Amino acid sequence: MGEKRFQFIEHTADVGVVASGQDMAEAFANAAYGLFSIITEPDGLRKTESREVSLDGPDLEGLLFEWLNHLIYLFEVEGLLFKKFDITHLDEQELRATCYGEKYDPSRHQLKVGVKAATYHMLRINKERNQVQVIFDI
Repeated sequence: MGEKRFQFIEHTADVGVVASGQDMAEAFANAAYGLFSIITEPDGLRKTESREVSLDGPDLEGLLFEWLNHLIYLFEVEGLLFKKFDITHLDEQELRATCYGEKYDPSRHQLKVGVKAATYHMLRINKERNQVQVIFDI
């Protein structure tokens, strides 16, 4: 993969991610990878746990918001850190995915930044470029 999966964008008490892909599903997956790159170093994560995610939203922007906040919820409640995101279905109202990673282990994983939520602030989706932008409240 020669192209960068995501890049960070600077913002005051927030941090943002711009992610793109070959299609919108890959852009959503890369945004999730960007989210976990804010929280920890995903390269060192094992794929010992998986979670099925099934979400509905009012539109693509709403789905992106729900998707990322659901992943934050899984980290906060179950201590799950993810590194691989297989999005099997994505349209304007539905997202189905399997996420792979492992439970947070303080002896192996260093947490970098606590992410509170994905926000609608500056949330953008560019369908022509298969690119998404989201700002996280930290």
